[in-house]
Amino acid sequence: MFKFFARENEQKLNAQFLFYGGKMKVYQILERVKKELESVNICDSAEAEWLVALAIGANRTASHSTRELSCEEETRILEFLKQRKTHKPLAYIAKNADFYGYFFNVNENVLVPRPETEELVCLVLKNIKNGESVLDIGTGSGAIAIVLAKESNAKVTAVDISEKALSVAKENAKKLGANVEFVLSDLFENLENRVFDKIVSNPPYISEKEFQTLDIDVKNFEPKLALVAENNGLEIYERIINQATKHLTKNGEIYFEIGYLQAEQVKKLLEKDFENIKIYKDLEGKDRMVSASRKGENNV
Repeated sequence: MFKFFARENEQKLNAQFLFYGGKMKVYQILERVKKELESVNICDSAEAEWLVALAIGANRTASHSTRELSCEEETRILEFLKQRKTHKPLAYIAKNADFYGYFFNVNENVLVPRPETEELVCLVLKNIKNGESVLDIGTGSGAIAIVLAKESNAKVTAVDISEKALSVAKENAKKLGANVEFVLSDLFENLENRVFDKIVSNPPYISEKEFQTLDIDVKNFEPKLALVAENNGLEIYERIINQATKHLTKNGEIYFEIGYLQAEQVKKLLEKDFENIKIYKDLEGKDRMVSASRKGENNV
């Protein structure tokens, strides 16, 4: 019964959009897309603009164009709309995401890169010295590692526990011409005794309880492995911090993205082996990043 009604609704949607036979104008279909998205509680008009723009291969402002659409463009818009109405993120529909001015391939095996993480990259770039070595833990799509490699002279290594995520990261490095070493590893496990000048990580930091409250777009589509950590979201921070001094050079530094309520907890975890602990706010004024230097008495 459910499948019958689903097919019936899809047929109605197809008819609603396609009976114009390619004579609908871009701005007209944009209004219809807005209404369809509003019916599933996606009410940001920018979403509709981006969807139409992606489908016709243009920029967002082109979604208000008065030109007529081809049948192929209408069909593509309809297909994108059907996917977005399931709350599948636009980045996964488009199969790419903009991060720090670079377009990264993304799919359901990696998180969609966030603007907040761009701020973490900016912080690290301000402090990288020429030729330093950097380790990115939990690289996902490779966004942090690749931008650091492209925007500095750092020697960048990136690790992830997910082979599928590393496959995406390697594709991105090749596409963007970035020299990054990728290692399949659970944190430091396969790095043996290697040391780095800087360690950076945007680890999973959401608790299971918080995960249940996330938007459908995130909860149903993005990889839970890259989002959720035990011990109220602090588990991965604890594991990294407990091992980090063995893998940092003298005066080595560590940088984390954090949940906006986790600053003091992460600071406390760092205090045993690190000094110069600093908390940074994001553009919305929320605690979002932490940096720290290895303590002098623990230097090798």
